[in-house]
Amino acid sequence: MLLREEMNKRILILDGAMGTMLQRAELQARDFGGPEYEGCNELLNIHRPELIQQVHEAYLAAGADLIESNTFGATQVVLSDYGIPGRDRELNLAGARLARQAADRYATADKPRFVAGSMGPTNKMLTLTAGITFMELVESYYRQARALIEGGVDLLLLETAQDTLNIKAAGLGIQRARRELKQAIPLMISGTVEASGATLAGQNTEALYVSLAHLQPLCIGMNCATGPALMRDHIRSLAQIAACAVSCYPNAGMPDEDGCYGESAASFASQVAEFAAAGWLNIAGGCCGTTPEHIRALSAALADIPPRTIAQRDYAALSGLETLWIEDENLPILVGERCNVIGSRLFRDLVKAEAWDEASEIARAQEKNGSQVIDVCLSNPDWDEEQAMHNFLPQVVTKVKAPIMLDSTDLRVLETGLRYTQGKSVLNSLNLEGGADALQGGIALMKAYGAAVVIGTIDEQGMGLTRQRKLEIAQRSYAIFREQGIAPEDMIFDPLTFPVGTGDEQYIGGAVETIEGIRLIKSALPGVKTILGISNVSFGLVAAGREVLNSVFLYEATRAGLDYAIVNAQKLVRYAALSQEEQDLCRQILFETKAEAIAAFTAFYRDKSAQPAAPVARQTLEERLQMYIVEGSKAGLKEDLLLALERYQPLQILNDFLMKGMEEVGRLFNQNQLIVAEVLKSAESMNAAVTFLEPYLDKTETMDKGKVIIATVKGDVHDIGKNLLDIILSNNNYQVVDLGIKVPPEQVIAACRAEQPVAVGLSGLLVKSAHQMVTTAQDLHQAGIHIPVLVGGAALTEKFTAGKIAPAYAGPVYYAKDVMQGLEILNRIVSGTDGASAVTPAQ
Repeated sequence: MLLREEMNKRILILDGAMGTMLQRAELQARDFGGPEYEGCNELLNIHRPELIQQVHEAYLAAGADLIESNTFGATQVVLSDYGIPGRDRELNLAGARLARQAADRYATADKPRFVAGSMGPTNKMLTLTAGITFMELVESYYRQARALIEGGVDLLLLETAQDTLNIKAAGLGIQRARRELKQAIPLMISGTVEASGATLAGQNTEALYVSLAHLQPLCIGMNCATGPALMRDHIRSLAQIAACAVSCYPNAGMPDEDGCYGESAASFASQVAEFAAAGWLNIAGGCCGTTPEHIRALSAALADIPPRTIAQRDYAALSGLETLWIEDENLPILVGERCNVIGSRLFRDLVKAEAWDEASEIARAQEKNGSQVIDVCLSNPDWDEEQAMHNFLPQVVTKVKAPIMLDSTDLRVLETGLRYTQGKSVLNSLNLEGGADALQGGIALMKAYGAAVVIGTIDEQGMGLTRQRKLEIAQRSYAIFREQGIAPEDMIFDPLTFPVGTGDEQYIGGAVETIEGIRLIKSALPGVKTILGISNVSFGLVAAGREVLNSVFLYEATRAGLDYAIVNAQKLVRYAALSQEEQDLCRQILFETKAEAIAAFTAFYRDKSAQPAAPVARQTLEERLQMYIVEGSKAGLKEDLLLALERYQPLQILNDFLMKGMEEVGRLFNQNQLIVAEVLKSAESMNAAVTFLEPYLDKTETMDKGKVIIATVKGDVHDIGKNLLDIILSNNNYQVVDLGIKVPPEQVIAACRAEQPVAVGLSGLLVKSAHQMVTTAQDLHQAGIHIPVLVGGAALTEKFTAGKIAPAYAGPVYYAKDVMQGLEILNRIVSGTDGASAVTPAQ
C-alpha cells in the first residue's frame, strides 16, 4: 500500500486546523444555508465548496502529505442538532470528494498526497453523558465510514477521541463498512488527553492504546486539548508500547481567555521536532489554532528527521481507566471474587433487590483492598442475567479503575458487558465442552471488542483431572485460538481447582495435578497466562483453616507459574505469617490428601478463630513492633507504640524496629513469600505507625533548610518510602512538597519551576519504576533543570543509578538505599559538604 510505503520513508505531515481557517473567512449565515444551520461547517461542503477547496490547497501548498476531509461532525448524531440527520451521507461524500480532488491536484510521483476521512467524537459520550445507545452509535459511525470510503478517502481518522467506548463503537461500524464494500481501508486513531493527564472519560494514554489495539490501527496518537508541551509524556508513552505508527497534532498552545491560540509557527514546529528527533513520530500535524504557516514550519523542521521504527511488541496487559501490566514482578494478579452472586450471599441479595448502587460499592471496596481485576458474575435463574448486567455494570465502571472480568456462559450477557467497558476486559470463560465450533462466538467477541479470555481445561469428555489431560486440552484450545489470530498473551488458562477436603475420590491428588498442570502449560505454551479460583481448594473444610489452606495453595501455585488468582483479597492470609506447623498441615492435605491429614487439619483449626492472630501475642515489645509491619496488621499497634515511647526515642523506634520490619518485608517479597498486595498492607501499617509517631519527633534545628519535592514516579502507586521520607524531612526542617503517586515528568518539572526546591526525590517499588526514573531525569535535563536528584526504591540499585539514571541527567544524582541515608545526603547538599558523594555516571 502506497501510504505505508511513504510512512516508511519519512514522517508524514498532516494538515492544520480547518475550523481556524474557516473562522478567518468571516462566514455569514447564508454560507451555511440559513441561520438555523449556522455553525454546521460540514454544510459548507455543499454551499461553499470553493472555500473548503481553498483551505485544502493552502495546507497542501504548505507541505501537507495528508489532508482531512471537512466531515468532523458529519454523523447523524451531530447533524440531529441541526435537524438534518438524513443528510449525513451527502455531506460525507461531498467532503471526501473535495479533499480527494485537492490531493490529486497536488500529488506527484515523488510526493503523493493522501486524504484522511475525518470522524469526530460526536456530541455524545457513552461512558459519561449517554443519551444514545452503543448500537445507535455503531450505526451512525457505520453510515459515515461507508460514505467516506465511497467518496475516495485513503484512510479513516477517528480523532479528538474523548471516550474509548465511543471508539469501540466506531470500530464496529467501520468494520461493517469495510466488509460490505470489500475494502480494507486503514484506520488512524487520535485521542484527546486533557491537562489532567486523562481523557474526559478518565483513561490514561497507555490504557487508551491497550483498549484499542484490537482494532489494529495503522496509527494511533494524540491531538487537540493541549499544546505540544503537555503532550510530551503521552506521545513518548505511545511510542514505547504501540505496535503501529504514532501521530501527534497538537493545538497551537493553550487558548487564552478570548479563545486565541498563541503558539507561533516556529515555536510549535521546534517542539514537535523534539518529539520526532527522539524517535517517537510517524505522522505530525496541527489541530486548533494551527494554520498553513504552522504546517510549513513543521514540514521544514521534520524534513530530515527519520520516522519512528515500528516494531512488534508482545506483552500482556488489561485496562480499565488505567493499564494493568501482567509482569512477573507483580504476580499473582488478584481478581476480586465478591461481585459474584454464586459465591457471595450479600452480593446476591443486593442484586436480587436491584440495589445497584450498594452492589457496586462491593466492587469499589475490593479494589481498595487490593483486587486488581474485578470479576462480575450475575448468573441466576431468578432474574434476567442480561438485564442485570445492563443495570449493574454502568455503576461499576464509574467507581473502579481496575479492569473488569465478565463471568458468564451466555455470550449475549458477555457482549452486553463489553458494551459498557471502555477498557480491555476478560471474558470468563470459554472451553471445549461443546466442541471447537462452540468457541467461535466468544472468539468473535474478543476480536470485535478487544478482550482477553479465560479458557477452562474442559472438553467434550469432561474436566481435565490429570496434569496431562489439562495440558492436552490447553494445547488443543491454544491451536484453535491461534488460528483465529488471538495472541498467546490474551489466553488465560484455568487448569481448574478442586476441593481437597470433601473425601471425593476423583479429586484426591487434585491440588498436585493442578499445580503441575500450571507448570506444564506455561512450559509448553510460551506467552500464555494461567488463573485459578483459589478458594475452591478449601471448600468443605473448617472455616478457620480455609484461608490458611488457600494461602499455602496460592503460594505453591504461584511458584509453579500462576498469573491470576481469583480470591477475596480482604481475607487473604499472608503465607509468610504462617507457622511451620500450619504450613506442614496444609501441604499434607494438598500433596497427599489422605483422611488422616484432613482429620489432623480439622482438629487443629476446629476451635480457632477464622481470623489470623494479631502480632500482639509475640514475646517482646520490640518483636511485636517489627511484626506489625511484616504481617501488615494495625490491631494493637498504637498501644504498643505508646509503650515503646516510654522506653525509646521516637527516631529509635522508627529506625531500630519499624524499619527492620520493612527490611524483612523487602526480603520476603524478593523471595516471593509476599505478593504486591501484601506489601501494600505492610505499607499501610508502616504509614499508620509513622503518622502516630510524627507528633513525638523533635525538630533538630530551627533554621529552614529549604524545599524538597518528592514523588512516586509515573506507573507506580507504591508510596511507603516516599511517605516516610516526607515525615523524616519535615521533622528535620525541610519544607516537603509531596506530588503523590504516578507522577509524570511534566508534573515534576512544573513543581520545580514553581517551588524552586533544593532537591528532588524520586521513589518507586517496581523494576519499571527504575526505568521511569531515567525518563524523568531526561525530561528534567531537557527542561533545563539541574538541581540534585535523589532516587530510591526496592528494585533500584547503585549500579543502575550509575549506568542509566546519572548519564541521562546533567545535575548530580544520588542513590539513597533508605530514608535515613536520604536525609544524610540532603543535609550534606544544603550544607555544601556533599563532596563527591553523587553517583558518578558509568562509562
